[in-house]
Amino acid sequence: MFRRSQAAESRPSYLGHVITENRNGLVVAACVTQSSTKAEREAALAMLPQVSDGRRRITLGADKGYQEREFLQRLRSWRVVPHVAEYGGKPRPWLGGLRAEERNDPGFETSQKKRKRVEQVFSWIKDVAGLRQMKFRGRKRVEWMFQLASAALNLRRLQRLLPQAD
Repeated sequence: MFRRSQAAESRPSYLGHVITENRNGLVVAACVTQSSTKAEREAALAMLPQVSDGRRRITLGADKGYQEREFLQRLRSWRVVPHVAEYGGKPRPWLGGLRAEERNDPGFETSQKKRKRVEQVFSWIKDVAGLRQMKFRGRKRVEWMFQLASAALNLRRLQRLLPQAD
């Protein structure tokens, strides 16, 4: 059961999560979880092994909801550089904020600007793929449909990336 606000009713719901690459906004991992306050961070940690082999350095851009000490430590242990937005735009070490070298990383600003691509994915999935109101019940069926919609979006974007033959 999930409630959007104190005034709203509780109802069963799921959250869709995606990891996109920065260059073209392609979805590289997608999953669905039961709604909870920690679902976003847990899903990101669950999807990262699909994206990273742990041998090369990658970055993860995220909003300030991901600024949690345990989450950031886990990313660092996997050689993932966190590019997480900070509350009020300033460091808050008691929240386990970013280190100075992470904040001054040349890719930090780029990652923060590219974060909107994730929102574009959800917008397309809701509006074009028709998943604003889910017609399936059960997490497995919802996840199947969500991943299918993510794959369809990737095909649509790939179509525009490939050179057109006349």
